[in-house]
Amino acid sequence: MTMQNSVTEADRALKTKHRAMWAQGDYPSLAAEVIPELGSVLVEACGVRSGQRVLDVAAGSGNAAIPAALAGADVVASDLTPELFEAGRAAAEQQGAHLTWQEADAEALPFGDAEFDTVLSCVGVMFAPHHQQAADELVRVCRPGGTIGLLNWTPQGFIGRMFAAMKPYAPPPGAQPPPLWGDEDHVRALLGDRVTDVRAERRTVRVDRFETPEAFRDYFKERYGPTISVYKNIADDPERVAALDAALVDLARDGDLGTGSGGTVLEWEYLLLTARRAD
Repeated sequence: MTMQNSVTEADRALKTKHRAMWAQGDYPSLAAEVIPELGSVLVEACGVRSGQRVLDVAAGSGNAAIPAALAGADVVASDLTPELFEAGRAAAEQQGAHLTWQEADAEALPFGDAEFDTVLSCVGVMFAPHHQQAADELVRVCRPGGTIGLLNWTPQGFIGRMFAAMKPYAPPPGAQPPPLWGDEDHVRALLGDRVTDVRAERRTVRVDRFETPEAFRDYFKERYGPTISVYKNIADDPERVAALDAALVDLARDGDLGTGSGGTVLEWEYLLLTARRAD
């Protein structure tokens, strides 16, 4: 077996693992219940409008794709994990949105060069294992003068720190850290001189649906694929499970703003970045 074939087999196995990770739990309900507004924030920042052709990369259940379709755009929602599409289709139908759902690897998109006016991703492409390959695809399928829009969790923010807390308990990742996509310098380096008019802003989303830090932990243990996978990795070690339980509770307790009326109030930081593909 050649080195290239060996790498290809390893990559295929990694992608299979990623697909399975996101298929477990219930990410569609998490996105709808905890961060429902983020997709609309990204769509607005990209200036999506009627008549545009829009691609949502790593769309999940359509948190950004559905608002883009409701804005009148011709939208394709693509994701490596088509198991998420069922909930997306139901949500789209309920809201009266019409769009196309297509299974696709963010690092090898099955679309032509310069096919879309806007290419966006809301806390999705950040989980592609190889950042440069994914960034290259974002640029490739966007037309010259078109918009690339990204909304990703920052390394310093709550979700970035959650991934840091889980890292000691996770198996070897085989992938670059997802929160790097929330670092402006990293994203600028990925896109390079192929884009212009880069606008980047750190913002926060207020999360106040959890009554206690323990409720936050249990919700993510039940619904969030990456957290479920980490707990599966240590399931046969009660001491490590207890340590991770405590780490996630401490994270939520430390992040609690203490401004709620009996519940835990958190602010999750993200990077909102838009750019224009160079002509």
